[in-house]
Amino acid sequence: MTLTPQRHPGPDTGRTPEVLAPSTAPAARRRRVGAQPWIMAFAVALAVAGAALSLNGVLRGWAWYPPVLTTVFVVALAMAALRSLRAQPFLVALGGFASLVFILTFTFFRRDSIAGFVPSGDTMEQLGRYLRRASETVLAESSPVAPNAGIVLVTCAVLGLVVILVDALAVPLALPATSGLGLVAVLVVPAMVKPQSVGVWGFAAAAAGYLLVLACSQWFAPDNRTTADTARNPGQFRRAALTGGVALVITLLLPLAVPGFDQGTFPQGSRLNPWGSSTGLNPMISLGSSLRSPSGDGRITYATSAGRPPYLRSVTVDRFDGDSWSPDDRDASRRVGVGRMDAGYEILADEQVRQVTAVNTGRFTSPYLPVPYAPDAVNGLAGRWSWDPATLSIKGVDTNSRNQQYVVQSTAPRLTPELLSQSSAPVRGISEEFVRPPNNVPDIVRSTADKVTAGTNTAYAKAMAIQNYLRSVEFTYSLQSPVQGGYDGNGLSVLADFLTQKSGYCIHFASAMAVMARLEGIPSRIAVGYAPGRATGATVSVPGQGALTEYEVDSRDAHAWPELYFQGLGWVAFEPTPSRGVVPDYASQASTPGGASTNENNDDLIPSNAATPGATPSATPAPVPGLDSAGEAGHPLTLPLYGAAGLLALALIAGTPRMVRTGLRSRRLRGTPFPVANPAAAAWAELRDLATDYGLAPGLSETPRHFSTRLRDSGALGARDGADDAGVRAVTSLTSDYERQQYGPPAGHAGGGAENVAASSAADRIAVVQASLRRHSRAGRRLRAEWLPPSVMNRWGRIAGAPFRAVRRAAAKPAQAAARSWRTVRDGLRRLRQG
Repeated sequence: MTLTPQRHPGPDTGRTPEVLAPSTAPAARRRRVGAQPWIMAFAVALAVAGAALSLNGVLRGWAWYPPVLTTVFVVALAMAALRSLRAQPFLVALGGFASLVFILTFTFFRRDSIAGFVPSGDTMEQLGRYLRRASETVLAESSPVAPNAGIVLVTCAVLGLVVILVDALAVPLALPATSGLGLVAVLVVPAMVKPQSVGVWGFAAAAAGYLLVLACSQWFAPDNRTTADTARNPGQFRRAALTGGVALVITLLLPLAVPGFDQGTFPQGSRLNPWGSSTGLNPMISLGSSLRSPSGDGRITYATSAGRPPYLRSVTVDRFDGDSWSPDDRDASRRVGVGRMDAGYEILADEQVRQVTAVNTGRFTSPYLPVPYAPDAVNGLAGRWSWDPATLSIKGVDTNSRNQQYVVQSTAPRLTPELLSQSSAPVRGISEEFVRPPNNVPDIVRSTADKVTAGTNTAYAKAMAIQNYLRSVEFTYSLQSPVQGGYDGNGLSVLADFLTQKSGYCIHFASAMAVMARLEGIPSRIAVGYAPGRATGATVSVPGQGALTEYEVDSRDAHAWPELYFQGLGWVAFEPTPSRGVVPDYASQASTPGGASTNENNDDLIPSNAATPGATPSATPAPVPGLDSAGEAGHPLTLPLYGAAGLLALALIAGTPRMVRTGLRSRRLRGTPFPVANPAAAAWAELRDLATDYGLAPGLSETPRHFSTRLRDSGALGARDGADDAGVRAVTSLTSDYERQQYGPPAGHAGGGAENVAASSAADRIAVVQASLRRHSRAGRRLRAEWLPPSVMNRWGRIAGAPFRAVRRAAAKPAQAAARSWRTVRDGLRRLRQG
């Protein structure tokens, strides 16, 4: 005999008992997924691909965009396909990561992979090379950087991850408004790097995609708590349009009220720079952007025994592949310890000039150390440092240049035009990479080099001809022309544009001379550092040297200049940039006029021997080893920003359980991302979790009716004599819906549209129960239910303990078998002793 549960009417209803018979009807058919996953995927891909448009100007040209577009759409469509198959959100995200790996492998490592898209050991080796290339590009290139394979790979990978992030926020977590954070992360890069900021088209495309994501979220998953029957209601469209318009107005007006933006209107005329200007040769800020900075940061002071302030050299850029110049750190050949250094080649000059320079780097932060060339020894440094025998560049092993105080001893031959002219011996002992000219040199570069050096027969004469040509009145120094003309970089195509426009700044002049020198057979490289500084009016006492004049440089003095190699004399610096730096005596010609300058910040860039007027010289102790110095104070916004970032990270961690709980409730009650096949069961699961959060977890074997009765009688909805009628009715109604769904309608009940009504109001009834529980619970329990909900924490605990339970189950059988074997052996031995 089958027992069926009976429903007993209340004492005052006067209704006859209803018997719920087990339903023989098939379970409700699952609703079709429809076009929602595909339209949402298109919206996410459009938003990310639109935001990526703003990277034009960070990356040169558009050759990088097709791989980016392919990566973004492949990842978005792969997740849409999994979602259309009703995969769990975790599997959808995992599929997104897998598709990202496959498309990156197919695009960049096809020859080094299995079947063209599965990574292998060779793929990982090639990945390491690409990542090193990307790092070197970021360090050495000025924006827009050449889109080599390494930097494009990193760009595609980051944007693919942004697609996964935006999709996760918009769909499974049901937080479509928050998904804009992923787009903001993309827009921040051009906002900080490009002088033109994000640009209108990138901002407009990202905004359009973001609004489309919001529209899809409301169109396919309307909020049941609103009065509108559908998201297609015109009222919701008007509200969405109003919200988007207000957000756009706030974005355009925000720079006027918030410090940290340059002059102009975001996104076209402003550059977000909350940390101020670059405090060193910042890998993220181009050399041109540092020079364009209205105020100089990263101040370095130094005192020298030289007759005039020397150039401070940080890094040598010696490798040129046609796309860009880049440093070669030669990590395998670097030597640790800078107490004694040797250039590695013979100097045949009769007279050597030795000088001592005491440097205080202050807030200048770089992996490379600024020193005069050529250093023999550096004393007083904190941390471990290494040097490259080929270039004498000094790089930190476990430290950087910030707040370093040290003394540099350097030696260089006393050069004269006659001595350089006599250096005609073939070049020996120099790596081929300093001599080899790039491939695919534009005709204008080669023809210009041949024309300028025509009639010269020595390396020195060729070098002087190139320098004089670049410093002639045909060329002007300008920080803005390369940006406006779209050739702000140092590749071959940029060099061709520069020789056509004849206007640029130091990186263009130095690159032009270095490339033309190689075409004429002269080894060349580019040094990056600081032009000679300005006298501060103070003096610094250095042991054994007396009081030395102090000079200062900052980011506005950032400079690049070429160095050419002469056999028997070593690397010799030239100054082809007009209106910048100081032309050495051995490379000066009084008859050569300097080019004009359109730079507005050129005042006082060329130092004089006179001290700054009004300053009283004072002897200050030299920055020798062991001297305690606090250095320069940090930027006033640095600590608050770090503190705010830390607080934001803590808030995000603390709010994760609440976000997960909110997303789970949204999926159950709103049907996001798919319509719920069994609304009553989803509402019942939400009621059980809600009761668990407030300390009334259902028992494992407890029936729905018994749990409902216990919840109503527990006092959680109010005292029994003054119970919250709305909360009690909502619990009773949800229980009735669930029983009806599981067991079928009561005998003689016409069902009909009741189920649809219940489904449409489930969110309202859950909201009533939640409000009643909050109203009748203590503050501590209420806080725990909202921020550390036990229903979520218990799930996480079970997930975290799953591996341990699996190991325990796997170990249980061998342990049981071993115990049985031991008992068998023990019983056998016992019988032998007895028998």
